[in-house]
Amino acid sequence: MSSGVTVADRVKDIFQNMKVVKADDDQKERMRLVVFHICGSCIDIEKIYREKDLEDTDVFKFFLGLLDPDHCCYILYDCHYETKESSKKEDLVFVMWAPDTARISLKMSYASSKSAMRSVIDGVKHQMEVHELSDCSDRDSFASTMGKNVITLEGHPVKPVLTKTI
Repeated sequence: MSSGVTVADRVKDIFQNMKVVKADDDQKERMRLVVFHICGSCIDIEKIYREKDLEDTDVFKFFLGLLDPDHCCYILYDCHYETKESSKKEDLVFVMWAPDTARISLKMSYASSKSAMRSVIDGVKHQMEVHELSDCSDRDSFASTMGKNVITLEGHPVKPVLTKTI
């Protein structure tokens, strides 16, 4: 289902900047979280959080704090983690936040416009659709969406999520 909502050109630019991180860039200016919202008939940037804005902050907890129970949004999250096999990794995570407590018309608008946003962020490895805070509030479960053998998420240790075998 398509809503007819378009994506602002600057959203495309932000995605390209987040996707390609250059070694000589000022790391404090690096974008870590970008919140997008639907304004009229266009998906646009609501707020950008840079590395310098999040110094001495648990970035994962900050991300969770952005999830307002009354409002929907899209978030592009530059998530940093470590696995047993390698040193540090960084991946972009696209999150569609459509809480069960938001107005139905708002949830429908975000759900039907998600494909427009996804077409712009082509190549993002991890995509999540979250309807309740409990769906992603556990650091260990969130880390498991990043892949197997994740040992830290945003510098904090995680426990592997055990899967049941039948």
